Amino acid sequence: MSGGAMNRLLYVDLGTGRIEERAPDLKDMELYIGGRGLGARLLYDLTPAKLDPFDERMPLIFSAGPLTGTNAPQSNRFVVTTKSPLTGAIGDSHCGGNFATQLKRAGFDAVVIQGRSPRPVFLEITDQGCALRDASHLWGQTTSEVQRALPAGFGMAVIGPAGENRVRYAAIVSQRRVAGRCGTGAVMGSKNLKAVIARGQKAIPVADPEAFKRLQQDITQMLLSHPMTGGVLKDLGTANLVMTTAGRNIIPTRNFRAGQDLNTPKLAGEKMRDELLLRADGCLSCPIRCGRHLKYDGAEHKGPEFETIGLVGNNLGLFDLKVVTELGELCDDLGLDTISCGNTLGFAAELCERGVLDWGLRFGDAAGFRAAIERTAAREGFGAELAEGTRRLAQKFGGGEYAIQVKGLELPAYDPRGCVGQGLEYATSNRGGCHIRGSTMYLEATGPVSIDPHSPRAKPPLVVLQQNTNAAVSSLCMCYFSAYAMIPPAIFRMDPNGLPYRALMGLLDRAGPVLKRVVTGGNPLQIVWFEKFLSAVTGKRYSMGDLNRIGERVFCLERLYNLREGLSGADDALPRRLLEEPLSEGTGGVPLEAMLREYYAIRGWDERGVPSEKTVRRLGIRT
Repeated sequence: MSGGAMNRLLYVDLGTGRIEERAPDLKDMELYIGGRGLGARLLYDLTPAKLDPFDERMPLIFSAGPLTGTNAPQSNRFVVTTKSPLTGAIGDSHCGGNFATQLKRAGFDAVVIQGRSPRPVFLEITDQGCALRDASHLWGQTTSEVQRALPAGFGMAVIGPAGENRVRYAAIVSQRRVAGRCGTGAVMGSKNLKAVIARGQKAIPVADPEAFKRLQQDITQMLLSHPMTGGVLKDLGTANLVMTTAGRNIIPTRNFRAGQDLNTPKLAGEKMRDELLLRADGCLSCPIRCGRHLKYDGAEHKGPEFETIGLVGNNLGLFDLKVVTELGELCDDLGLDTISCGNTLGFAAELCERGVLDWGLRFGDAAGFRAAIERTAAREGFGAELAEGTRRLAQKFGGGEYAIQVKGLELPAYDPRGCVGQGLEYATSNRGGCHIRGSTMYLEATGPVSIDPHSPRAKPPLVVLQQNTNAAVSSLCMCYFSAYAMIPPAIFRMDPNGLPYRALMGLLDRAGPVLKRVVTGGNPLQIVWFEKFLSAVTGKRYSMGDLNRIGERVFCLERLYNLREGLSGADDALPRRLLEEPLSEGTGGVPLEAMLREYYAIRGWDERGVPSEKTVRRLGIRT
């Protein structure tokens, strides 16, 4: 790529202390772009099959994208890639904060960290040089404490005590943003690496600055004027989803035994805005500003995201926004993923309720859950069991049918029994149960479009299209929230009970053949801003079809990695509760099996979920 890339990778061996710069494979940069795609390619190439995530040879890869540092709206993100200690599959986690742009301006597209330091260290990366610094005095500190203690002016990615203690769903934190999923923080802790900090002033090459500037202005204005990105998200943040999911009967309740509670409105984004909101904030170069700062009882707090509200709040029977806020902050400070933590606690509480465990966890007991979170981060007492995650708990104590996870990764706050396409997305996600690998639920239940959420019709091609698009956007390192603006504003203004809206949804419900053509046809047009930004920054024209192919290539490579590591089509599954137990009268579970067969066929995989040689060749994947 002539623009967008620094064409330098930093390799660090913590065991020997060796730090060296290398040029990337230019063909790989063209095929995988950066971010998620580049991370997957490097992980595949740098590891032998079946390497344990905590083996010192396991790489921890921080990667930026071609738009990082350019001030394109919503482009200040980085990806952390490794093998997940929670799932045994590919693990990547995405984050805002201030680290991504500083890494790129220091002159690097990615940093690859291997080895294990004999003592705690942090890695300092600048455009003048890189060094490992002693972090013994920082070990044991929370993520907020360590960020205050590190040198000012740097972008930071740090772990807390949970990462140090190898909790399998430990997170990495940058400012108030969290790379939460897959346990990347545990791998970082296993290397005795407390933090990575970066600072630089290098310019990011842009092939067509004038076209880029015009696009930047136009898309920023479009995002600000759109009903979702400039309206709902700006007004309520992600907590806007509380009442939406409750209305759809899909917000997790008492370990996914129900889809709402009479007390759920106490957690609503509207209540947060009206009673607790101090101000909104956002990542660098983001006009949406979906983050919340709250103030109550004389102190300022980080407002909880929807996933925290859904899993640490509603799912645990906790309906006080202040309590949920403080438990979310505790998880962030200790370095825990709130999705996996809340889900694991919910599963353990049900095991206690059934008499399987005697740990004293009860739905609605805020003090008990707070103590359990602290024990988990420290791996003290039964916290050592909770630190292993839901799947391992079920393997040891039973209850697998209601352990709400896929491939070992706990599900987020959208019950797929009320959005079955999202169920297919969960089952087939390469990193495990995840909603931001395509956000199909937004087109079924949580957005202005409602493609029959209980019908499997058209869902396989829809999920493939969403997953491919997300893989490409994640390789650009753009926030996927901007994709919500792809739905025309006119649809937001339609009466959902009116004939025009119902006719449109009926057409979309029967759009499977059209969606298949979109997925496989290679659209030559430039339609959305993602391919337009990539074209302007690199100097090479990319179409919507090109972007879909990049995403498909990344997704297929991740699948090949998982197959190499011992996963199979049998892992594309959902827990029995979600397949067989209805949420309400007249509904059923997720009809996964029928959707899965069609999904494999569209992707060019065989009936076992293995990509065919023809598909691998067509995508140009090196294995």
